[in-house]
Amino acid sequence: MAGPCEVLVQCDSEAEARKVSRIAAEEAWRLEIKYSRYRDDNLIHRIHQNQAVEVDEETARLLDFADQAYQLSEGDFDITSGILRKLWDFSGTGKVPSRNAVKALLPLVDWRKISWDGKTIQVPPGMQVDLGGFGKEYAVDCALALCSEATKAPVLVNFGGDLAANQKPRARPHWSIGIQNAPANFTLEEGAIATSGDANRFIMHQGKKLSHILNPRTGWPVSQAPTSVSVGMPRCLQAGLLSTLAILQGKGAAEFLETQGVTHWIQK
Repeated sequence: MAGPCEVLVQCDSEAEARKVSRIAAEEAWRLEIKYSRYRDDNLIHRIHQNQAVEVDEETARLLDFADQAYQLSEGDFDITSGILRKLWDFSGTGKVPSRNAVKALLPLVDWRKISWDGKTIQVPPGMQVDLGGFGKEYAVDCALALCSEATKAPVLVNFGGDLAANQKPRARPHWSIGIQNAPANFTLEEGAIATSGDANRFIMHQGKKLSHILNPRTGWPVSQAPTSVSVGMPRCLQAGLLSTLAILQGKGAAEFLETQGVTHWIQK
């Protein structure tokens, strides 16, 4: 999940809190195992063998979501751009790759080259699909839904800074949410908040911090992008997509979010 994870359960029983937290953890592990691009024993690995793969209903929904995101963003959001991670190391100690190396990978970045008919997917040789651009937010929504089925207590699921709550906490008007490096806390009764930015994954280059969010057309970090963008919506998956799309707009992030009519916070 690319960062620390926590589940807050406001109940009177430690046993109930442990049970609910375990449900969330197991769902996170399930999705990590199923969709991680770093494994050689899962569905994503099979897809990358360049053969037609018939996928299950859950994966089909996610691929349809990726297709819709590509279409609506006019190519700004492209799950085939994950292959650029071969060149970019955003652990904080990575180096900037050569322009020629990036240019050589760009022909492998284009969702339109993927064969997807709603049931079966096939990727051309050398190409990959990476659900990491929204997988964590999807995991938050799934985990919260399962937790809400298991308890009537207020629950907040936080995976790596993307979070959602099923209701406001007891005896308090809201959850108090802190965003890293933000000047103030935010409030949340129920719903989700997703944040995209360069707080944890970046490269320092010539005195500048380069964000891990790459422009799929150029293969380079988005220029003039805000330090971070947080978006509040009913579902974390929705919020995460819009926060990422806002970063991809660069200096136009604020204008983009204003046209979407969603609650948001931007740090320059």
